[in-house]
Amino acid sequence: MSHPDRPTLGISLRIFGGLMSAGMFVCVKAAGPEVPLGEIVFFRSFFAVIPLILFLWSRGEFPQGLATKRPLQHLIRSGFGAISLFTSFAALTYLTLAEALLIAQLSPMLMAVGAVVLLSERITIWRIAGVLVGFGGVVVLVWPEIGDNSTDSARLWGIGLALVSAVLSAVALLMVRSLNRTESPGAIAMYFVIASMIGALCTLPWGWIVPDLPTTGLLIGAGLFGGFSHIALTLSFRFAEASRLAPFEYVALLWPLLADLFIFRLSLSTSFLIAAPLILAGAAIAAAEIGKRKQGT
Repeated sequence: MSHPDRPTLGISLRIFGGLMSAGMFVCVKAAGPEVPLGEIVFFRSFFAVIPLILFLWSRGEFPQGLATKRPLQHLIRSGFGAISLFTSFAALTYLTLAEALLIAQLSPMLMAVGAVVLLSERITIWRIAGVLVGFGGVVVLVWPEIGDNSTDSARLWGIGLALVSAVLSAVALLMVRSLNRTESPGAIAMYFVIASMIGALCTLPWGWIVPDLPTTGLLIGAGLFGGFSHIALTLSFRFAEASRLAPFEYVALLWPLLADLFIFRLSLSTSFLIAAPLILAGAAIAAAEIGKRKQGT
């Protein structure tokens, strides 16, 4: 099944997906470290099924939309995505929300390179410049932490987990782009959450807790936000190439920083004030390609 290239729609969906993803991570962070990792992943996956089913039903694709001719590819993609989910949530135990998602922004750069090498997508100067400028903003934000001599072993664990999550996320997103050529977006998302739930249930022997009402609400919110995020993200790759969407991954970085400011009451650093314009500039440069194409240049 082929789909028209609609970059504006794809980019809009990617930005919306980033906002929903930030909401998910805020809920996970606010739930606190007392909730076991596997339990968090289970709640996130279980309640993500609700928006996924509604999405499939609205398109007249439930349950027939779950049929697939590529079960092995779904299994591999879901495995990479599930492990990435575990490692990203684990990183939040050792890092702040902004720090964990800062490192996650390595994923777009890896995705852009992988799209050219593995999917034979074309690369343009606009996409290269957008990725590099946006990534430069990430470096500005991370640089003060690199020079911090107080970094301890726990923090290094967090950085390592976030790096693993970034690599696995890039691989999973490239597979989403490939699967979108023949598979339903709802099916791609549904198999991912099912794989994540199975993986989470395997952690039951290590002990789960009975969360209180506010924590339960946060865990349910993480699932709902995660479900809507996954739908938007999967659809974005249907309408735009992975290498074109890569710079707009950096816009998603702004949401957790705003959450730190207004929800967790953390002050903005000087590095953020310098990096934010760079991150937005990266997205603007990539968007310029669309305008050039419309003008026939």
